[in-house]
Amino acid sequence: MTHPRFQLTAVGNAIVDVIAHATDEFLASENIIKGAMNLIDQPRAKHLYSKMGPAREVSGGSAANTMAGFTSFGGNGAFFGKVAKDQLGEIFIHDMTALGLHLECNPLENGPETARSFIFVTPDAQRSMNTFLGASVEFSEDDIKDSIIAASAMVYLEGYLFDKPQAKAAYRKASKVAHAAGRKVSLTLSDVFCVKRHHAEFLELVKNDTDILFANDDEIKELFNTTDLDAAIAAVRGQCEIVAVTCGHKGSIIVTADKTIQIAPAPVDKVVDTTGAGDQYAAGFLYGLSQSMTLEKCGALGSLAASEVIGHIGPRPEANLSDLAKLAIAA
Repeated sequence: MTHPRFQLTAVGNAIVDVIAHATDEFLASENIIKGAMNLIDQPRAKHLYSKMGPAREVSGGSAANTMAGFTSFGGNGAFFGKVAKDQLGEIFIHDMTALGLHLECNPLENGPETARSFIFVTPDAQRSMNTFLGASVEFSEDDIKDSIIAASAMVYLEGYLFDKPQAKAAYRKASKVAHAAGRKVSLTLSDVFCVKRHHAEFLELVKNDTDILFANDDEIKELFNTTDLDAAIAAVRGQCEIVAVTCGHKGSIIVTADKTIQIAPAPVDKVVDTTGAGDQYAAGFLYGLSQSMTLEKCGALGSLAASEVIGHIGPRPEANLSDLAKLAIAA
């Protein structure tokens, strides 16, 4: 097996996040489901944008946010996604390239506009996402470049993108190419909505194509049709080499065939916005794996990254995670 060119390559939605504060009353008046990811069409996107207060625009998407955290730790990698040939597409490409990532986006010249997610953050730090998937869901197996996948030590697949048949084919192709090259494949379930929508296919993907699985406690319970977290953990044990389950303020649980490891949450002064917490946990965990750290240290890095991102508005780290990690190790 050749030495990998990239430590991590992600495949996911290429989205520009538009983030603003909002009240519970506003969510109710606009029929926005609080704390969830709501899929919207282009007219709804234009309507919500007209109703938003002052907002921040930054390239986003779950796997793209994970790659931003991964590079902040000092990792190197690549990203596959789909944008349109428009202003938001240019913003996404600029922001991701500026992180030092190798980008494979192949902009659409004819078709839907670049995806955008309107994220409303309420005073209790909950984020309610309203996502127009646009060009991002036009991603297909033709967009997968075998040479990049095979040259990556790990491949990270975003559950949110697993929707249209061509995207599903792209995921299976990426997994096949990665495993043929002796690489590891990781998957995040992304959202309970995704698990419900693709339940049988997610079960198959987890069992047959996934080495490293990320889920929160609600997602893993939904995957195995139970309200009992212990039962879900028992069901998933052994299906993947490593399973990392995040449990909010309780920390996380790492599951292998023969071990269950409890990881404490990292302290945070004030929770401002939970957007991107799971994405950054995956960034820290995968960076730890890329450095051959113990699972305990991988989980600790995940907690560190998650605690940093929930302390401010936005889904990407504002502090240098490499510096924070050094301080945490020295403490």
